[in-house]
Amino acid sequence: MLNFSLTPEQLELQKRAREFALNELLPVAWYFDEKNETPLFVLKKAFEAGLMNTDIPEKYGGKGYGMLESILLTEEISAACTGFATSLFDNSLGMEPLILSDNDPLKEKYLHQFSKEFKLICFATSEPGMGSDVSGIRCEAREDGNDYILNGTKYWITNGGIADYVSVFATVDPKSQHEGICAFFVEMDWEGVSKGRHIPKLGQRASNTAGINFKNVRVPKENVLAPPGEGFMLAMKTFSRTRAAVGSLAIGAARSAMEFAIDYAKKRRTFGTKIANYQAIQFKIAEMYQKIETSRMLTWKAAWEADNEMDPTITASMAKFYSTEAALQVVNEALQIFGGYGYTKMFPLEKLLRDTRLFTIYEGTSEIQRIVISNQVLKDKRKP
Repeated sequence: MLNFSLTPEQLELQKRAREFALNELLPVAWYFDEKNETPLFVLKKAFEAGLMNTDIPEKYGGKGYGMLESILLTEEISAACTGFATSLFDNSLGMEPLILSDNDPLKEKYLHQFSKEFKLICFATSEPGMGSDVSGIRCEAREDGNDYILNGTKYWITNGGIADYVSVFATVDPKSQHEGICAFFVEMDWEGVSKGRHIPKLGQRASNTAGINFKNVRVPKENVLAPPGEGFMLAMKTFSRTRAAVGSLAIGAARSAMEFAIDYAKKRRTFGTKIANYQAIQFKIAEMYQKIETSRMLTWKAAWEADNEMDPTITASMAKFYSTEAALQVVNEALQIFGGYGYTKMFPLEKLLRDTRLFTIYEGTSEIQRIVISNQVLKDKRKP
């Protein structure tokens, strides 16, 4: 029996996240977009409000929320500022390899701490010349006694310039592709780790993005998340759980754009009537609403599959590429309703358009999602 209703606890979380977004984030969102900075004090407030690191299991002192709770929270925060929401969500992305790993002593060491203290954790697979090809990792991990020695550079790392820890994927042999990939949990203040400057971007400017360089960084074997040969699967398991959250980031931005457009259409008058009375505008709003609702159902399904220990790979990829492409269309149409005003900084649509453009690129481009889905379907992994 299908049931799309939320529990009282989920509704309460959604309400708290919306209130936080409206009261703490929205008033400063455009300021930090202009400043090209991440508002760390707001991130800390989110942690103190119980809206960060919510997926840490209860056995480690966390709330133990599932993916559905995570995407409900993420949508509300993203509706106020997608850049900030990306930085907030990235903490869960950075922790996911640790949570999914088989290294129980490492979980005991760090997850208890993260449930009590405000710490930033980032996720590092991407490299300057790698793109979406995770098997093409060149960051090298060389075994040396009881340690591994890391050398290489990671790029496009969300929170890379401000994080305290990083889940980093490397390889013991670049020629071996998938078979050589391993993963480590690294403290950013270890000798040999250096952070690059914040990368200037078109949008999501309130989210820090930087490169991280590893020069002869000694990582003890107790900090191995995945030994050689198991790192690629750990990365893929991580993505299959977190891609739905990227869909919810896009939904938040699209919903915000639609709400601004509806408000404007009810007030703007031309030829003696509100533009909301024109069928052309009504059709645009209907299509916006349809795209947002369809996106939300897909992301909820992907989250439900993950929470019920099913394989969410196909649904998560569909949710990711449909929601992110739909959001771009919604925001673009919302700007069209605003006309010339939408193209100015006098209204919020230009920021939403800049922010939304990134969603079809990061954490696997739309093209990569189509490859993931077609590969799974051609292998009969999912029947229509």
